Amino acid sequence: MNSTETNSVGTNPSAPGAGSPAGDVLAVVSQSGPTVTFFDAATYERLGVLEVPAEPHELCFDPDRRLLYCASTYVFGYYHAHRGRARQVSVIDPDTRTVVDTLDTTPDHAPHGLALDRARARLYVSVEATATEPGGVVVHDARTRERIGRIPVMAGGPHWFAITPDGRRGFSTNKEAPFVSVVDLEREEFAGRIDVPGSEGLDVSRDGRYVYVAAPKGDFRAAPAARPGLHVIEVATGEVVRILPTAGVVFPVHTTTTGAVLAGELRMARGPAGALGAHTDGVLTVFAPETLEPVGQVDVGRFPLTITSSPDGKVGYVSNVVSSTVTVVDLERMDVLAILPVDRAGEAGAHGLAYIPAPQH
Repeated sequence: MNSTETNSVGTNPSAPGAGSPAGDVLAVVSQSGPTVTFFDAATYERLGVLEVPAEPHELCFDPDRRLLYCASTYVFGYYHAHRGRARQVSVIDPDTRTVVDTLDTTPDHAPHGLALDRARARLYVSVEATATEPGGVVVHDARTRERIGRIPVMAGGPHWFAITPDGRRGFSTNKEAPFVSVVDLEREEFAGRIDVPGSEGLDVSRDGRYVYVAAPKGDFRAAPAARPGLHVIEVATGEVVRILPTAGVVFPVHTTTTGAVLAGELRMARGPAGALGAHTDGVLTVFAPETLEPVGQVDVGRFPLTITSSPDGKVGYVSNVVSSTVTVVDLERMDVLAILPVDRAGEAGAHGLAYIPAPQH
């Protein structure tokens, strides 16, 4: 499967690249494409589009082997509204924009979240429950690509997964389950649960002291089970030590290299309950390093679903699945730099993101 070259650039650029180095690339999943689109991070030019198996969700870049992992979650549809669960993770060469291998999660299915432990060369893939096993995390050796383990998370629908910088602990959000799962990555076993009222995205602080969890889960048919916000969990104790309130339900959470915490909030328009089209433009809220005080907000597209940032922490990227765009944000000035359109074939568009620095020669 080769990439398709196209000529497309982002709209509304006010300061292209914000100093992004030449050769850096942003990769973006289109869930209904099903594709991965590659953009020049400095100019926003669309470099190519790679077809991948149906319903791709998240991306994870391995800088040591210069490989991009892309999880395909369902045969068609999305969580609670699909026609079957998929079982593959595509291995992509981001420089040639080709699929070079496929990881088969069988007997597990519905791979969602991806996390990489560079020190131990471990790729972690969260998977939904089967008829005989609870949801869990499948472990692959990033050097050989072989499956080497599975860790149960004791919940049915694990989605986002994040690990501490030392690679010792992992955390999984579980949608409807009223807890975040904790796994011991050294022993490869379930290590406990932290109570939250359902959950969506999460990320770990750069110093490994805290986990930031979006809760409660998104429910478009009823009022939230609790006031939306970010639960700040202390890793050492496993306790919620603070809740950062937000106006809307949060799906994606991301921490930058500077320690800032980014949260993508949903806004709902008047419309049929549960309909994706009932969403209006969302909001990116930025919380300051250390103090976690809100420092600003920027409007983004409809239904923000994934967030990443540049290696220097100065630029944020928010994928918006309903509008099928990526909003590029200057995190210092809190300005929108560009809006990148992402092609789609159905209602679900832009999803997973990965920032890929240029090769070092």
